[in-house]
Amino acid sequence: MPALQIEIVYAGAAEQTIVRLVIESGATVQDAVERSGILRRLPPQATHSYGVFGRRVRLDRLLRDGDRIEIYRSLQVDPRLARRTRAKSTRRTRATRR
Repeated sequence: MPALQIEIVYAGAAEQTIVRLVIESGATVQDAVERSGILRRLPPQATHSYGVFGRRVRLDRLLRDGDRIEIYRSLQVDPRLARRTRAKSTRRTRATRR
C-alpha cells in the first residue's frame, strides 16, 4: 500500500503545534491523531473536534495524501456574546464623546 504524507495541526492561544506524519493508505483521522501523539502535547480538554482543510470531519474519515488535519479547541467565550459585549462597549464610548 502506498504511504500518505499528512500534517496534523493545533493552534493554541500561545503557540501552534504541527506534526508531519507518513501513514499507511486506508488510515483514518483517528489513526493519524493517535499515532502522532499530538494530544499528549496539548492542554487537557474534555473534547476536541477535528477538520480537514477547514471542514469538520468525523474521526472515521479516510485520509488522502496531503491532508491537513486540524484539531479545534473549545471556545472560551460564545462568539455571539463576545460581539454583543463589544457592541455595548462601543455604544458607551460613543455616548460619552458627545
